Amino acid sequence: MAIRELVENSLDSTEMVGSPPDVYVRITPENPNLELPDPKPYRLTVIDNGTGVAPQHVPSAFGKVFYGSKYVLRQSRGMFGLGGTMAILYGQITTNKPVTVTTSPDGKRKYGFQMMIDIGENRPTVLKRFNSDANGSTGTRVDIVLEGDYLRASQKIGDYFKQTALVASYANLTFVDPSGQITYYERATTSMPVPPKETLPHPYGVDVEAFKRIVKLSEEHDMKSFMVTHFHRVGDKIANKFLEFAGVSPKLPPKRLNTNQIVAVVDALQRFPDFLQPDAAVLSPIGEEILMTGIAKELQPEFSTVVMRPPSSYSGFPFLVEVGVAYGGKVLQPGVKLFRYANRIPLLYDESSDVSFEVLNEEVDWRRYHVPADAPVGVITHIASTRIPYKTVGKEYIADRPEIQREIRNAVREALRRLGIFLSHKGSMEAVQKKMNIYGKYLPLIAQFSTELAGKDALPKYAKLIGDGAEANETNEADQPEGAPASELEGENVEQEEDEQETIDRFGGV
Repeated sequence: MAIRELVENSLDSTEMVGSPPDVYVRITPENPNLELPDPKPYRLTVIDNGTGVAPQHVPSAFGKVFYGSKYVLRQSRGMFGLGGTMAILYGQITTNKPVTVTTSPDGKRKYGFQMMIDIGENRPTVLKRFNSDANGSTGTRVDIVLEGDYLRASQKIGDYFKQTALVASYANLTFVDPSGQITYYERATTSMPVPPKETLPHPYGVDVEAFKRIVKLSEEHDMKSFMVTHFHRVGDKIANKFLEFAGVSPKLPPKRLNTNQIVAVVDALQRFPDFLQPDAAVLSPIGEEILMTGIAKELQPEFSTVVMRPPSSYSGFPFLVEVGVAYGGKVLQPGVKLFRYANRIPLLYDESSDVSFEVLNEEVDWRRYHVPADAPVGVITHIASTRIPYKTVGKEYIADRPEIQREIRNAVREALRRLGIFLSHKGSMEAVQKKMNIYGKYLPLIAQFSTELAGKDALPKYAKLIGDGAEANETNEADQPEGAPASELEGENVEQEEDEQETIDRFGGV
């Protein structure tokens, strides 16, 4: 989890400015000379080429809980910016070692901080500061010493990097494990997702506490301007209609609302039917090109397709669903493999509780799409939203909201229809090829026997009956001695016994 939180911060910092990420991750035993059993202390190092952090903000950004830049309503991997700080805090409480953060926002100087977190006061304690020449490199480096059980975690760490490389085909990811083995996921495209935009909260997505916080921070002097200024897609006309619906004067100062009035206004926000749907321009989907590139690079399938659904919303939060389907190839094993993502984060645990799993196993009839039960199929589901409806604080599986469930179901069905068409064409071509192999195997014999019965010297031109592949056979047959055994004439075309018998019966009267 520490790797995941720090890598996601690195990817976010590069994607926000449209820079292809280069992320380096290394795990080394803190005491390499001691043969200690797991769990034991490891040093985790994460380096990126992102925008870096302004040096005056580094102590608070990495050493203070609930300090971050993710309190705006904008699509991002994390929700509150807590992950990196909690990973640092976990390292501190398990090893009592300080974290070292080195960053360069301008590529000229890099600034380093060795610090610990004062848990009681919720503030950083800087033990050492240093700076040096950055040599033109921007980005951030974090070094944490934490207790870990690598033997148990190694499988999930590998899955995390593989699945991240699948949807972030524009990133270079390097991972060095405790034994020194390097795993490198090379960038396959320079195309980047469009960075998400910041937006105002939609009225349907505001609760009482959020409304009170907006009122406290607002500088507006009347409710009409308050609604227009602080809520998404609310103009003068809709603001007047809503305030009339809620029974609130447009000229009432927002700060004069008492608690009961705030509760009543929030209740009216949920019931008012004329608010416009949220604008999906604030979303940043993976995109068909990037996802198709990632599928081809990591899964190497025989067939792949990507379906992107139109934007929709739930409870005032916009969301968008993307589904990819891969079939066959060298990587996928027999059966259906589900890859789940939320805002480009791989979801690795509790698959059976996720809405995507429910759709695939309860709402999709695979037989309709002519997909065999043991077919090697990979299904990738991605949900992009300003607020992912996780079921728990662990953020490992997504709730079965009806709106999201509907969009996933429709996207999966469309992708499987395309797969069904491919499999149907493939089956037809295989049947045709099977017949052509049979004809190519026995027509030379029939031509030879017919020539002998007719007392002719030259074989008839039968190549056009079985296509171009038989022309080479015809050339070779001219050199065959009379009475050559059938094994020499048939070449490499070998069919099952029942097909041979069927063909013999068909041509038995010749």
